[in-house]
Amino acid sequence: MYKYIVIGLLFLSGSAYAQTQPKTAEFDICVYGGTSAGVIAAYTAAKMNKKVLLIEPGNRLGGLSSGGLGFTDIGNKYVVTGLAHDFYRRVGQHYGKFEQWTFEPKVAQAIFMDYVKRGGFKVLYGKRLKNVRKTGAHINAIELENTAGAGNLSTVKAKEFIDCTYEGDLMALAGVSYTTGREANSVYSETVNGVQLKDKHQFPDGIDPYKIPGKPESGLLWGVSPDHLTPIGSGDKKIQAYNFRVCLSNDPGNRIAITRPANYDSTRYELLLRYLAAKPSKDLWGFLKMDLMPDHKTDINNNGPFSTDMIGMNYAYPDGDYKTRENIIKAHEDYTKGFLYFIGHDSRMPESLRKQMLEWGYPKDEYIENNHWTPQLYIREARRMLGAYIMTQANCQGREVVDDKIAMAAYAMDSHNAERIVVNGMVKNEGDVQLKGIQPYPVSYRSIIPKSAECANLLVPVCLSASHMAYGSIRMEPVFMVLAQSAAVAACQAIEKKIAVQQVNVKQVQAELKDNPLADHSAPEILVDNDDLERIVKSGEWTREINGGYGPSYLVDTAKSNAAIKFIPVIRYPGKYHVYIYSTKLQKSSSTTRIKIFNGQTATNKIINNKDLQVIGQTSGEWVALGVANFMPGKKAYVEISNEKADGAVIADAVLFVPEP
Repeated sequence: MYKYIVIGLLFLSGSAYAQTQPKTAEFDICVYGGTSAGVIAAYTAAKMNKKVLLIEPGNRLGGLSSGGLGFTDIGNKYVVTGLAHDFYRRVGQHYGKFEQWTFEPKVAQAIFMDYVKRGGFKVLYGKRLKNVRKTGAHINAIELENTAGAGNLSTVKAKEFIDCTYEGDLMALAGVSYTTGREANSVYSETVNGVQLKDKHQFPDGIDPYKIPGKPESGLLWGVSPDHLTPIGSGDKKIQAYNFRVCLSNDPGNRIAITRPANYDSTRYELLLRYLAAKPSKDLWGFLKMDLMPDHKTDINNNGPFSTDMIGMNYAYPDGDYKTRENIIKAHEDYTKGFLYFIGHDSRMPESLRKQMLEWGYPKDEYIENNHWTPQLYIREARRMLGAYIMTQANCQGREVVDDKIAMAAYAMDSHNAERIVVNGMVKNEGDVQLKGIQPYPVSYRSIIPKSAECANLLVPVCLSASHMAYGSIRMEPVFMVLAQSAAVAACQAIEKKIAVQQVNVKQVQAELKDNPLADHSAPEILVDNDDLERIVKSGEWTREINGGYGPSYLVDTAKSNAAIKFIPVIRYPGKYHVYIYSTKLQKSSSTTRIKIFNGQTATNKIINNKDLQVIGQTSGEWVALGVANFMPGKKAYVEISNEKADGAVIADAVLFVPEP
């Protein structure tokens, strides 16, 4: 199986370009921010025959997706389409699977670098935004300076600009309206925005916040704010917590010991000891979300009331200058490295937990250029544009549905805590909200474009227009990639028609994304979902379930009478197709499922052994391969799922036809 490898010459070619770049350069499209969204936007535009420049202020592409977030936040795989889905398919190829949603940072980075190679676009490393030149509502050019320090100004002119940073810096310097923090519930008629004191990732009652228990005059412990709890649902400018998604290894041959970091201060972690005294944990998972990645590695996220989130220490980040942000990032790194060292070495920690922690270390083969530590802080939320349309809780819950869809989202409305305060003499976290049960919903094209009076040639697929809580549902790496591909298609149309981004024909963007999902004019795969009512034929009794599965719903048969469903693709391009069905884990499901594949001329019968199905990561099910068939053009072919000889519930969800290259 083909393995993706980071090729040093490719990376150096970008660096060489940075050194020889003339004072002024002109492009069709300039993408600012080498996040996962930035790479996908640049690749899409390049494949559409545009001259593209991708600017990355650092020296690594992929943002969070190559920076430690290997346990992909999905919600529902149905919403991951186009090149975003292609990325996870390429991850799967690396690991010898159809697709995979958990991966090592170096694997992700290699795939992003491969997009650069195949797209043939320029990457400018080590340059950051200094100024934006505008005439009226039109960006003419941007001025850049060296990220490592001021000086060596250079200018980039472009017809269209796409801001793919997590911070929205290009958007802000271009004079586009934005907001930060949390709106009051009353602003958009929401119920879970603003200040929220809930029980998730919360301290149990009775945890004392003072340095000397019971003595307020001794002062507050580190990390506890003197602010008071304001009314529930009220708005403020506080920012949900940031952290690092930490990659460690327990492979003795690939780990570097976690040593005492500079600026270490054990008093920062006193609250962990008090929490464990009140609620003992038998393992590290009690306060670290340690999701296991391939090759004996982790993606560690925040878990519990005191963990890797540095609550309340990032308020100045969104609008901070480069030095302010640099200091905040360094403070988070010091805190996190100190936290890991504290767990393994402080004698007050339970011995069993110390021993478990000492089994882990920094991976030798990751982030080699950054002393084996990710350079990417998890900027969960910074600026949010106030654009042509603002996504809100009503969109997330399907009460308001837009008709200019350019992506879909399906994750819970998710906010991490924004402050740690004293409530009734006890330490409490405030701001965490996790409102689940979100079904796939459309994201508006208008949410990624500014108001027409503010800027006519800028698209913002990452810091898009959304309320704090709606952004908490949309802000997932796969969705950012889908939005970025859509932004690139829209930018290309704006260039070709010489129009403002507000005048783009969204239906044409939708058609391009559907007909050319990989931006290379390859034959698109064909998905037939159980909700595609024109493409399925049912017999017997089926129950529609909405929690889990692929897409908005799945169908379940538990009746004893004969039942079957035919999934009918429209075959535009005859030839060989790999056929998959989506199989979802379900209690009391049949041990086998019988399937008939009819290619338009002949039928083939298959039996799936459901007990062998393994569901990995945050996925509700997996695609199961049925083999390859040579399909005839038209609408005669089908895949039929039946309850023949079933000994339990049978699921009919979705069928996928993937053309051979």
